Amino acid sequence: MSSTVATAKTSPVINRPSPTSVGTIVWLGSEVMFFAGLFAMYFSLRANSPAIWEADTQLLNVPFATVNTIILVLSSFTAQFGVFAAERMQPRATGLSPVKWGLVEWFMISYVMGAIFVAGQVWEYATLVAEGISLSSNAYGSAFYITTGFHALHVTGGLIAFLLVIGKTFAAKKFGHYEATSAIVVSYYWHFVDVVWIGLFLIIYVLK
Repeated sequence: MSSTVATAKTSPVINRPSPTSVGTIVWLGSEVMFFAGLFAMYFSLRANSPAIWEADTQLLNVPFATVNTIILVLSSFTAQFGVFAAERMQPRATGLSPVKWGLVEWFMISYVMGAIFVAGQVWEYATLVAEGISLSSNAYGSAFYITTGFHALHVTGGLIAFLLVIGKTFAAKKFGHYEATSAIVVSYYWHFVDVVWIGLFLIIYVLK
């Protein structure tokens, strides 16, 4: 009888979403609007200057940009593997095999791949500037550098976030829910950055 009463008085467990995760998703919603504005600007300038677009897009190194895009997209997969490790509360590797890697190892790989992507963009900028396409050269230069430049800044922010999570993981005496949530939130942001770049790649390099 007493056990029945105790069971009846037990409150049901309610799994509420993390406020940090909800806040991040709301903030990413505002970022969607920001990039939507950049996309609209790009299409408007292209509609008003078709001849400039036809001439300047011929200077784009599409194969190089494709490889750089693949690297960034793959970094999203490695970041997600890091999230899986965080969800099973495994901060670091327990063996040499990738299946035994933890959050730190997967996020470090994502960081390196993201850094390679940014370095690739810097190299592409230098090449285009040498060929006469700069931010102030014409409408195409302005549209290209503004859209890809803001994205590069967001990627750089993601790289800093990776380092913060890795540092926080090493500093924590015990890896717990707080550290795991931080990793999940960073992965949301990184996936968002990847999706935005896929859209930019399509309109700039594929539908040029």
